[in-house]
Amino acid sequence: MITFQLGKQRPLLTSEHPVAFVSLKLHASLQRGLKELGFTRPTPIQLDAIPPALEGRDLLACAQTGSGKTLAFLLPILHHLMEEKRGVTRGLVITPTRELAAQIVEDLNEVAVHTPLTAAAVFGGMGMGPQEHAFRTGVDVIIATPGRLLDHFRQPYAKLAHLQYLVLDEADRMLDMGFLPDIKRILKHLPPRKQTLFFSATMPGPIGALAREMLKNPASINLERRSQPAVGITQAVYPVHQELKSALFLALLQRGDMKEALVFTRTKHRANRLAEFLVKKGVKAERIHGNRSQAQRTAALKGFKDGTYRVLVATDIAARGIDVEALGHVVNFDVPNVPDDYIHRVGRTARAELTGEAFTLVSPAEEEELRAIEKAISKRLPRVTVPDFDYNAKIEGRLEIPLAERIAVIRAKKADDRARAAAKKGGRPSAPTRSGTKPSSPRSAPRRDDSPYGSGSPERGGGAGGGSRSGGSGAGGGSRRGGGRGRSGPSSRG
Repeated sequence: MITFQLGKQRPLLTSEHPVAFVSLKLHASLQRGLKELGFTRPTPIQLDAIPPALEGRDLLACAQTGSGKTLAFLLPILHHLMEEKRGVTRGLVITPTRELAAQIVEDLNEVAVHTPLTAAAVFGGMGMGPQEHAFRTGVDVIIATPGRLLDHFRQPYAKLAHLQYLVLDEADRMLDMGFLPDIKRILKHLPPRKQTLFFSATMPGPIGALAREMLKNPASINLERRSQPAVGITQAVYPVHQELKSALFLALLQRGDMKEALVFTRTKHRANRLAEFLVKKGVKAERIHGNRSQAQRTAALKGFKDGTYRVLVATDIAARGIDVEALGHVVNFDVPNVPDDYIHRVGRTARAELTGEAFTLVSPAEEEELRAIEKAISKRLPRVTVPDFDYNAKIEGRLEIPLAERIAVIRAKKADDRARAAAKKGGRPSAPTRSGTKPSSPRSAPRRDDSPYGSGSPERGGGAGGGSRSGGSGAGGGSRRGGGRGRSGPSSRG
């Protein structure tokens, strides 16, 4: 465990000592935006982080998902920028995934709706042109993923010589995704004198070393906090054979207790297959993972938020990028390999002191991973058996086709293609394949998106859809959305 000597820690806020946002002395235009959004009281991380950030101090904070940390770093930066001239980028937020970057831009535009401040998202998957325009016009704040930001830094227009505020959000996730070298390269492009706000859900050794390198006498918050699920989450385990997980999850949906559910699978292939299974059973479902294009990912998330889809099946790419108000249920279709992933997954529900339920389907082969999770959270999770579900039912098909079989099918198809090409070139009839069967018609080959033989590699979070390694797409935005949505609780943004 890394030990920091970084100054006195602030006491945490408790429900016995409520504090209003107005007491934090934020700019009146920001206060107005908060009020219209229904945010009247800061969350504990906001109460602890905003005052020292307003004083200009560097910040090192451990903050769990759903704690409201996004506004904890945005509000003090926006407050300071209100006194600055427009047309120069002075704030930079670096975050690991496309979805999280897009969410931060949305949060900023909502709270800054009564200000002249502008923001843009910079991440892969879409054209560089609108993002280049954001650099050239000098939007106030850029929210970027590491890979696409480095792509821009190779061009002469991408200079941030006047940068005053830097945020590293989800630093431990960036470490997991292999972005630590990119972060160090990015720092070489930034001016040395700036206020740095460093947020991480956990504090592994490399992240602690990076924090010591970047921060100067920072205010420290929650460094001794153990990563735990939010107190409002009701957790339960459903033991079931691997082959019956799909049927059991469908049974849970059919009971009517689950209005909507965010479901996590281990691989992209399993996400595809589960979504296809649910759709065939009449459940409106969609999936989101790294092999989906940015347009597909955005449409899936939007459809889940507006109720078009009852179920969104995701890999861990979305575990820290999905922000859905009052999400009632998170389901671990597969047990996460490490406890931290479990905590981040279930943290999609019970955000900002609300309540929610997190169910985990556990096969006999996953008991060891479950025990590690229970040890990490210091709690044995209750086991639940669903009444009237046939745990000895006959298995109808397989959810996951083994990788070796998928590779064999791909190789056979390529052999067929080569045989047809050779026959066409020589004017001869198509030769049979090695197996002795006649090659199938090209029309019979499944489309890539619909193929049951899709990628089965474990999801690592950012990568596909035609973008940079950072994952994510889009040039973001000048548009803002205001207006109150009537939320009575504090921010769930983070």
